[in-house]
Amino acid sequence: MAELGRGGDADAILARVYWAGVDVGGKRKGFHVAVVASSSRGLQLSLNGHVAGRDAAAAVLSLLERFSPRVVAVDSPRRPAPVGETQRPCEHSLTAAVRCGITGTRDEDTIAARQDHYYEWIQEGWKLYETLEQAPSWTVIECFPTATWARLDRVRPRDVSRERWSEDILQQKLVEPGLLGGLPTRRNQDLRDAIGAAYTARLYSQRGKTETFTCPDCDLLPHCGIVVPRLASRPA
Repeated sequence: MAELGRGGDADAILARVYWAGVDVGGKRKGFHVAVVASSSRGLQLSLNGHVAGRDAAAAVLSLLERFSPRVVAVDSPRRPAPVGETQRPCEHSLTAAVRCGITGTRDEDTIAARQDHYYEWIQEGWKLYETLEQAPSWTVIECFPTATWARLDRVRPRDVSRERWSEDILQQKLVEPGLLGGLPTRRNQDLRDAIGAAYTARLYSQRGKTETFTCPDCDLLPHCGIVVPRLASRPA
């Protein structure tokens, strides 16, 4: 199943530079995909897509191949925690630096042992990473949009819902200043997080605009770690 919003003709697609973000869910929820493009008016949303079902990861790959984004940022853990641990070292470091409330990723055996689909979204994320890494034309990174929103503005107050908080930051820091356009009037949390991921991908392409929280063995994998905007990269 695929639902798409916005797009463009082939000539326009080839003439622009793109970055993508993916919000990850379980098999029923699927993936929400946002693609942003460079333009004379700042960034423009070029794709707002949702795919779900058995071949959802392959469907995301097919969507993104139309745009060949430079960077794809995925809102999902790239790897499990070390054996016996309840979070990854990169998550611990990120929490200390940003206070964004990230939930620790368990080790692989713990995730596999759950029978109630609680960790299904993580397993679907692993499938997506594996599928996206088949394409040599782009860089795949891990992100956490809640940390992106916090770095672009502020940590969420306890009395403000995540939906209102992230929407206010998206509107005030990206839309109203003209840094990002083409968004639908109605947008849910999944789309906002996909957009936050895509914006993180864009910043990752700019030298010094992001910070990466890594694990001790991250040097074994290219582009490993959780990527967030640097404090200095907050929009004006």
